[in-house]
Amino acid sequence: MRFRSVLALSAALVLRGATSIELDLSDPSSITSAASSIAHGMMTWYTGNQTGQIPGILPPPYYWWEAGAMFGTLIDYWYYTGDSGYNDVVKEALLFQVGPEANYMPPNQSKNEGNDDQAFWGFTVMTAAEYKFPNPPPDQPQWLALAQGVWNSQQLRWDRTTCNGGLRWQIYSTNNGYDYKHTPSNAAFMNLGARLYAYTGNETYAEWTVKAWDWMYDHGLIKTPDSPGSARPYSVFDGTYSTMNCTDLIPIQWTYNAGMLLNAAAVMWNATGDPIWEERVNGLWASSIVFFKDKVMWEVACEPRGNCNTDQLSFKAYFSRFMAASTKWMPQLYNEFQPFFAASAQQAAKQCSGDAAGLVGNACGFRWTQGSRYDGTYGFGQQMGAMEVILANMIEPSVGPVTAKTGGISKGDPSAGTGGDYGEDGSAPLQPITAGDKAGASILTAVFVVAMLGGAWWMIL
Repeated sequence: MRFRSVLALSAALVLRGATSIELDLSDPSSITSAASSIAHGMMTWYTGNQTGQIPGILPPPYYWWEAGAMFGTLIDYWYYTGDSGYNDVVKEALLFQVGPEANYMPPNQSKNEGNDDQAFWGFTVMTAAEYKFPNPPPDQPQWLALAQGVWNSQQLRWDRTTCNGGLRWQIYSTNNGYDYKHTPSNAAFMNLGARLYAYTGNETYAEWTVKAWDWMYDHGLIKTPDSPGSARPYSVFDGTYSTMNCTDLIPIQWTYNAGMLLNAAAVMWNATGDPIWEERVNGLWASSIVFFKDKVMWEVACEPRGNCNTDQLSFKAYFSRFMAASTKWMPQLYNEFQPFFAASAQQAAKQCSGDAAGLVGNACGFRWTQGSRYDGTYGFGQQMGAMEVILANMIEPSVGPVTAKTGGISKGDPSAGTGGDYGEDGSAPLQPITAGDKAGASILTAVFVVAMLGGAWWMIL
């Protein structure tokens, strides 16, 4: 994903704060009503279902990846509330954007699409398979096969030429950031692999999940107990550079990076029973306390200074989503997480009081820690964040994700996404990891680096 300015749809249209959304967390109908109001506000701004517009695309300044994330939020909305009102729009968008190889690599996104961008569409279709979202028509790619297509294409891009492996940020060498091997891409690959393993039982997904964890851990992207710095063990940092053989580190902490890894580790604990995954979940959660202020979630790398950009305004949505989903894979997490869900949801609801871009009173702000004083921002990221954390308070009675053995209805394709430039050997991504691979597992532009460090260098102090 690229980092754009904090400008939302049209800042000039933000008028004032109104009455915030009423939210009673003891009443499921109140939670559903709040989520419905937020979803309606968000979809007021979506134009992809209008005549002459492109399904699956958000208006500027939003990049393609965030649309994929938004449709994942709408699947969550359906999952929690049972409201199918947006299902046809979601299905249309997900099938329109699959690309010629059915792996979410549409040619018209080649200048913008990174591995993490592609992964967010993969997350959405994986969620569709796990939650038994209504299947596409039989002649269209199926949800599980699409998730496999994303994972397969990324496995083929695992880069052994530098740093003993890892995924680069960018897919195409012509894009800025190709020399950055960053956590969002590798954590996303790991997360998708863990969930595919749980769904299909194919051990190769498990092997690559371990490989991805080991690579991040060995290169300091996941902090080891004996590494220097004041951050807690299992803190998750942003990335490192292949041009320096991955010996440097950008020590910025984002909510969604921790969330992707937390969820992946919870899935692996459920699927394997190995206590090492429970240890990792507990470590990741302990390090995630940095993302809460009096139990209210905040984006610590940018929110305190008010300099979160458009992408970063959506990160809390994914952290909320992954935290909630993790409690279904690892139920003992629920009592630990619930006070944070409750506090964050109450404060998020208070921020849903803006009049903006055609909405009256249900545009959601971003800075939940400031209570009912509407912060004057709005956009897709803010709506997603508020909706996901409010819905998380309904996770305990919700049905858990399914697998192929527990009622899954989505059909897969182990060789999906491997055509075209990847050759004809459809089984290639599912070949076992070699001994050499296992041993291997044991530049961004100056402008980007300056911007990232200038905004959050204090995180390492």
